Amino acid sequence: MSLRLRLSLTLGAAFALIWALAAAWMLSDLRNQMMFSLDQRLVASARMVAGLLEQLPTLPSKGEGTHFSAEQLNIPGGMACQVSSLRGEILARSHNNPEQALEAEKMGFHDQMIDGAPWRSFTLARGDVRITTADRQIEREALNMSILLAASVPVGVALLGCLCLLWLGIGQGLAPLNRLREALMRRNADSLEPLQIQTFPSELKPLLETQNQLFQRIGKTIERERRLTGDAAHELRSPLTAIKTHLQVARMTDGNARDQSLARAEEGADRLHRTLEQLLLLARVEGSLSFDDGSQCSAEQVARLAIQDATGGERLRIKLQLPTELSAAALQMPAVLSIAALRNLLDNALRHTDEDCAVELSLETIGNRVRFVVRDHGPGIAPDDLQHLTQRFWRNGQSTGCGLGLAIVQAIVQRCDCALHFDSRPDGLRVELTMPLQPV
Repeated sequence: MSLRLRLSLTLGAAFALIWALAAAWMLSDLRNQMMFSLDQRLVASARMVAGLLEQLPTLPSKGEGTHFSAEQLNIPGGMACQVSSLRGEILARSHNNPEQALEAEKMGFHDQMIDGAPWRSFTLARGDVRITTADRQIEREALNMSILLAASVPVGVALLGCLCLLWLGIGQGLAPLNRLREALMRRNADSLEPLQIQTFPSELKPLLETQNQLFQRIGKTIERERRLTGDAAHELRSPLTAIKTHLQVARMTDGNARDQSLARAEEGADRLHRTLEQLLLLARVEGSLSFDDGSQCSAEQVARLAIQDATGGERLRIKLQLPTELSAAALQMPAVLSIAALRNLLDNALRHTDEDCAVELSLETIGNRVRFVVRDHGPGIAPDDLQHLTQRFWRNGQSTGCGLGLAIVQAIVQRCDCALHFDSRPDGLRVELTMPLQPV
């Protein structure tokens, strides 16, 4: 079902219900007012006949009664009039009276059945006579039906007109959405430029802005994937070429030279393996894959596991400094990501620190967050190069890594509401990684 049809049916049903209730209220009140007016006409007619009888000759006191015409008694058309004595003798009747006499025992208004038809009567006592006026209920209902029909036709026409205007108005109101749909249909499948639509309603501008922001995010994602693909192809080509070269040398040589070529080929394979692992981890972190396996670790556990996973036997060069008061609360992020981020920082520090120097890792609790500080004693980083540290595959001239470790740390920081800060000093690089703690 289209949005236009759905809105038209919903609003049209609401309009019809409101109009129906208003019409029913109006017609009910109109019927009551009409019935009251007809009753007042009976009262007025009875009083008028009473006044005329005072001017006529004396009525006979016995007999079947004198028949006067409706014109003589000045009775409106469709009404009947009867004059009777207090003993019940009929003294006078209009010619349009029914064959059966009107009941005149009860004063005031009275509904009665005469000749099988319902009548509405009014009896007025004046002196020694009773004056009864009456009209047929069927005539009242016919008059009521004609009046109600005359009043309901304009209401129905107005309701139909409102529904037509509602249909046209909704169609006009949804026209900007049609323009947006047409603009999207006319676009090239590869186009990610923002949509530019003139005279767009203010209520729909957030939709247009959100659509343009989506295009921007898609563009950035595609550009990031293209850059990753290009950089990965360039970075993987070097170890593959080296492995192939060393294997060719090993095939053509014997003895010690062959063993050296095979060893270097194995080193190239290890480097290729590490690069592929880092690429896969970076793709998972930047994607929408979940790392939540249900395991939770405290800051001290993350630090010890990261040291244990550090590169090779160099983990022995890492000095862990724990404060006397350290929160035992679990980190509010997947354990695998927190360990991977800290491990990459430690690997980077070990790579840039001499073998006879240690890498320091200290922890500090600050409110509901914990800060890991990794400090090496390497040559440091130039201030102009600090902004490039988290770029993928960026390396300075002294680095031997693949250039993905700090990029992965930055991706984890953005995903898990962490904070990363670099402080280059003459005696080495100081890196601060802040992670959130779960509320106690």
